Amino acid sequence: MATKVNVTIADGVGTIELSDPPANTYSYEMMLEIDTAVLSARMDPNVHVIVLRGAGEKFFCAGANIGMLKDADPEFKYYFCLHANETLMRLEQTPKLVIAALNGHTVGGGLEVAMAADIRIARQGGGKLGLPEVALGVLPGTGGTQRLARLVGKARAIELMATGRLMSFDEALALGIVTEVWGDEQLKGRSFADAVHDYATGFTPPHKASKAVGRMKRAVQSGAEAGFLEGLSIERELQQLLFQGDDAKEGIAANLEKRPARFTGK
Repeated sequence: MATKVNVTIADGVGTIELSDPPANTYSYEMMLEIDTAVLSARMDPNVHVIVLRGAGEKFFCAGANIGMLKDADPEFKYYFCLHANETLMRLEQTPKLVIAALNGHTVGGGLEVAMAADIRIARQGGGKLGLPEVALGVLPGTGGTQRLARLVGKARAIELMATGRLMSFDEALALGIVTEVWGDEQLKGRSFADAVHDYATGFTPPHKASKAVGRMKRAVQSGAEAGFLEGLSIERELQQLLFQGDDAKEGIAANLEKRPARFTGK
């Protein structure tokens, strides 16, 4: 069976590329490969940042493979959704920054995958974005109802899902669904993939204390779902882990010595 996910590691960045032409739709087999890639990146000390992208230039991901769902029984569909939820939770909770590079259309389950990332960067004019599952008589079942509401608020999330309308990346930026939209000014003659890779390396050693970035992410992702006091407790525990590492010692020493810090990711 052909591989549906391409994984590369370079410059401290682990790139997970969804590859199933023409629309990079995901099946259970692809989701298994994504799950494996996320766990591998989580455990790999050479990966400090994870980038998610779609193969080609037209689609990030158009969601679940409709043909697969048409022929599957309800029990399979349930466990398929359950595993997809578990995979995206693992991505969301991994203490390493995750950047989704939206190189093309990002619709349905593709947007649900992207929303599990920490930062979403879209290519200007690259495509449309939205959750059109209502046209199939179903709801966004891979975390879409929950993550979209947390990004844009309940009323706007319901409106977007109930109408199923698609929007430009610029509109998604205005709503807070997309973090940044990059055009020629940001690309500076580079491909979108290369520009995102260069951006991602800015969060790797020696430029940034990648463990601090990852723990900040965990504090927000976990703490936002807990009560305020529980969130503060999570924050303190993660801070204590950082104080025990080399990068905190280096960062404090560099500040006192008035020199740039050289982080190692430890």
